Amino acid sequence: MNLARLLAVVRKELVQLARDRLTFAMIVGIPTLQLLLFGFAINLDIRHLPAAVLDQADTARSRELVAELASSQVLDFRYRAALPQQLEELMRRGRISAAVVIPPDFEARFEQADRPAWQVIVDGSDQSVQAAARQLATFPLASLDYGGAASRPGAAAVPGVEIVNFYNPQRRAPVNTVPGLIGVILAMTMVIFTAMAIVRERERGNMEMLIATPLSPFELTLGKVLPYVGIGLVQVSLILLLGWFVFGVPVRGSLFDVYLVALLYIGAMLMLGVFISTLARSQFQAMQMAFFTFLPQILLSGFMFPYEGMPVAAQWLAEIFPLTHFLRLIRGIMLREAGIGELWPEMAALAAFIVVMLAIAVRRFRKTLD
Repeated sequence: MNLARLLAVVRKELVQLARDRLTFAMIVGIPTLQLLLFGFAINLDIRHLPAAVLDQADTARSRELVAELASSQVLDFRYRAALPQQLEELMRRGRISAAVVIPPDFEARFEQADRPAWQVIVDGSDQSVQAAARQLATFPLASLDYGGAASRPGAAAVPGVEIVNFYNPQRRAPVNTVPGLIGVILAMTMVIFTAMAIVRERERGNMEMLIATPLSPFELTLGKVLPYVGIGLVQVSLILLLGWFVFGVPVRGSLFDVYLVALLYIGAMLMLGVFISTLARSQFQAMQMAFFTFLPQILLSGFMFPYEGMPVAAQWLAEIFPLTHFLRLIRGIMLREAGIGELWPEMAALAAFIVVMLAIAVRRFRKTLD
C-alpha cells in the first residue's frame, strides 16, 4: 500500500465534502439537533397536564386537595365541571388529559379510610398520561393523611386515590403505539418517496422532456405526487388490518373519518417531500434532508416522549410539524371515538401546512435544467 496515494484519495474526499454544503450541514446539524433536543426538549418528567376537576363535595378539605394537586404542577386545572358527562366530553374532544373527581361522600370516605376517597380519570390513549397518573397516586398530600384513621383497630390502610383509565383499561401498549405508527410510517415513506421521485427525474436527464411539455409547475407537482396518495392509503389500510387482527387495536370512531384524516396528513407529507426536492440536487441529498425533518417530528410530536414534559419553546416548534396534529387526530378518532368536528383545530393546522408548503414548492420550482 502506497501511503501517498492513500492520502491523495483521502484529501480528494475531504475536498468533495467541503464543496457539498448540504452534506457538511448535515454532518454538523444532525448531532447538534440531537444534542439540543435530548438536552433541552426531551423531558420524561411530565408537568402541566391539561385537566378538569369535578368537586361534588365542595368542602374545605376537598378544596385543599385540589389546591395541593395544582401546586404539584402535574395537573393544570383548566376546567371545572358540574357533571361527569362534561368530563367525558372534554376528554373525548382532547381538551383535557386527566380529571379529578371528588365524590359527595368525600368526608365520610376520608374518616372511614376503607375505600379510595377521590378519583383520577386519565386518557388511556396516551401512555405518558398513564405514567403521570401513577406518579400522582404516590404524591404526598397533607390534606389526605390516612394515618389517624388507618391506625385505629380493625382499620386497614388503603390508597387515597383510584385511577380510572379511559379508552385503554387494560393498559395495553399496542393500543397507544399502533395509531401513532400510522403517522410515523407515513412521515418516513411519503417524504422520501416524493422527494426522490422528482430529484430522480433531474438525475436521469428526464427533465428535458418535461420542459418540452406545456405543463405548468403546479400541474407537474400535482402529477408527481398523486400516485403516492394511493400508496399512502394502501399503507394505512395495511396498518389498520394488522393492528386489528394481530394486536386487537380497535377503531372506535368512524372509519371514514380515519381515512379522511389520513388523506389530509398524506397530503402534508407529500408537500414536504416536494419542498425538499426543490432543495436537493441528488437522491442522496434528498434522503438526508428527509431524515433531517423526520428526526425532530418523531421526537417532539409526542409519539416517543411526552408532549407536556417539553418546554414551551419546544412545544411551539412541535406545533409546526404535521405529525403532532395527526397523532391527536388519529388517537382521538380511533380510541376516543371523537368526530372531526370536535378536532377541527388539528384539521385546520394540517390544511394550512399543505397550502404553505405547496405555495413555496411551486414558487421554487423552475422548469429549467439549472
